[in-house]
Order: sequence, then structure tokens, then C-alpha cells
Amino acid sequence: MFLDYFNQHDFLTSVSIVKSKSRQDVEFSLSRVVQGKKLEFTDYLSLISPAADFYLEEMAILSKEITEERFGKTILMYMPMYLSNECRSSCLYCGFSFENKIPRKTLTLDEIRSEAEIISAKGIRHILILTGEDYSKTPLSYLIESVKILKEYFSSVSIEIYPMDTDDYAQLIDVGVDGLALYQETYDKDTYKRYHLRGVKKNMDYRLNGPDRGGIAGFRKIGIGALLGLSDPLGEMYFLGLHSIHLLKNYWKTSLQISLPRMRPAEGDFHSVIEVNDRNFLRFIFAIRIFFKDVGIVLSTRESQKLRNNLIGLGITTMSAESKTEPGGYSGSGALEQFQTEDKRTLVEVMRYIREKGYDPVLKDFDSAIV
Repeated sequence: MFLDYFNQHDFLTSVSIVKSKSRQDVEFSLSRVVQGKKLEFTDYLSLISPAADFYLEEMAILSKEITEERFGKTILMYMPMYLSNECRSSCLYCGFSFENKIPRKTLTLDEIRSEAEIISAKGIRHILILTGEDYSKTPLSYLIESVKILKEYFSSVSIEIYPMDTDDYAQLIDVGVDGLALYQETYDKDTYKRYHLRGVKKNMDYRLNGPDRGGIAGFRKIGIGALLGLSDPLGEMYFLGLHSIHLLKNYWKTSLQISLPRMRPAEGDFHSVIEVNDRNFLRFIFAIRIFFKDVGIVLSTRESQKLRNNLIGLGITTMSAESKTEPGGYSGSGALEQFQTEDKRTLVEVMRYIREKGYDPVLKDFDSAIV
């Protein structure tokens, strides 16, 4: 389990290590890339370091070359579907937090079917379902029935819900779920404790080992990430790299995806503790692509239209579009959204731009084998 490895490292020390990297370290690591040598973790740390900001153009070129070599000129499209905004956890940065006195809603099975019909009619065949952390409102039985409906419309169903035990994950896989997204939010123990006040999510260790349980259960793909803006991003990227290495080594039959969501405005008026500007964000994306050549990198509608446009071909492999972050959002339920999206374009508009850039937006790239 990653927790054992995680406890061998200190967050503040990790930040200092990354900050200590020099321009010479970055040049050495980039030269190793050009020479086709196997990179070490210290190379990854050089590439995420502030010193690498002087080499952003070189990193962008390498990122583009690696992406096209490993993934071709394709971008997989998906949409999120929120099943519920009911939550018993208190996370100060989240619009769904228990502390926020907002109207709560959990979709009925008929409402789930209606949302599925609307989304599938747009051509989307990859769906990501999300919930809050209220087990009583969205228990395993509810999720199983929801997935059974969604599998009538979508070839790939992924979950971004509360962490579960291995046996529960296995039951969801049995009814057709093939992907798990479980973001740690922050790898900083002190920050995690400060912003998670109650509920199951308060248990950092259980969440930290969630991707391991998903790997043991046998998900086809697992997504991890850190919510940039809660703590020092250099420390977050350090531990995200460690976590990725651990999962790739231990669950090599499972494909890994990485996402770097940045804080967005939400109910509760929480503001980022540390702003992560676009140059830093780009450096992190390029470093991930250069070091983890075969992982998927996901870019959501949290980011601006301009930034998303510019990142096409530079490392990103998967993008959402026309996203609604509230339960029943595609049917116009009027429920409270989890956070504000930035890129408001329709799926058609996003796909049109991807094609104009010379890339191919893919609506379906997976189907379950017939047995």
C-alpha cells in the first residue's frame, strides 16, 4: 500500500528538495531525455522545479513529441454526471461541504436515465459519475443500479465517489465500471487535517490507499491527482510523482491517468491558499508527460478556453466538455454546482477547435470484451 511508502517522506522536506534544483540540474535532465535515457525520480524533481521555468519552451516541444509518439493526434472526450450533492463530510474548499446549508439532491433512477439520454445524444460514450460523501444517500446498491442504467448508454463508466473497500469496488466492476478517479486533494498531512473537519473524508490514510484497493480490485484505469491551491504545489507534485510510480509498479495491468485540478470558486467563498499561475501549471503538465510517457493526462473545464486550446497536443490526452457540476445539470435541475466551470463551450464547439488544430476528438475508444 502507498501509505507505507508515503510515511517515509516529509512534505516540507520535499518542497526544499525541489526548490534546491538548479538550472544545471534541469539541463542535465533534459539532455537525458534527448539522448533517450531512462529518467530517474530526481529528473522528475528537476522538471517540476522553479528552475525549469527557464526551459518551458524546450519542455513543451518534448511534451508534444512524446504525446504524439505514444498517443497519436487524438483527444478522448468525456462528460461528468453528478448523481448527488448530498455529503456528510466537511471539506472547507468544496461547494458540497456539509457546512454549506444548500438545497441537496440525489437523482432518482428515472432522472439518471434522463441525464444519460441527453448526454449520449450528444455522442459521448465515456461518462464519469460523481457523488458527495453521504453513504446513506448513495449506497453501493444505489450505485450498482445506477451503473446498470448507464451501461445501456455508455461504453465506459468511471466513478469519482467516496473511497470504498476492495470488495465494493469489485462489485462495481462486475456491473460494468471500468475506471476509478480518486484525488487525494492534498498530500500535506497538516493541510489535509486543517481542511477536512468531519466525515469519512477526514481519514487521510483510508483515502490515500484507495487507489491501491482499486488496483487490487482490477479497474482498467485509475486516475489520481492533487487539488492545486491548498498547499505548496511543489510538495504536491513531489508526492503525486511518488504515488504515480507506486501505482505503475504495482498495478501494471491498469492504465494510470493524472489530473491537476486548480481551485475554482464555489459555495462557501473559500479562496486558494497558494495561487498556481499558468506558467507553473504548464510546467507541471510538461514534466508529467516527459517523465511518465504513457500515462493519460486529463484536463477539465475548470481551466479557461484559452489555456485548454493551447494545451491541445502538448501532453493532454483526455478532455471534458460542456460539463455540469450539479446533479441533474443536463436536465436543468437548478441544483447547486460543486464548483464553477471556466470553459463554457459546447461539446461541438470544443471538438471543432480540436479538429482545427489538426487533432482527432474521440468519443469512444473502449468496449467491454464479449465473453
